[in-house]
Amino acid sequence: MSTGLHWFKSSYSSSEGGQCLEVAVDTTVVHVRDSKNPAGPHLTVAPEAWVTFVREEREGPRP
Repeated sequence: MSTGLHWFKSSYSSSEGGQCLEVAVDTTVVHVRDSKNPAGPHLTVAPEAWVTFVREEREGPRP
């Protein structure tokens, strides 16, 4: 399933550690995991859902 994926740290992760996401893009899905536990479980979401999540995080809370 996730074998051979190229994981990279989110550009929004701080350099202080402790709250980092790693992401791997596959041909049809986006994988997301906690960088502190790379062998642990990870989320698998549709690319459209990931784009929506990132957009919402960039825009911040709505009034």
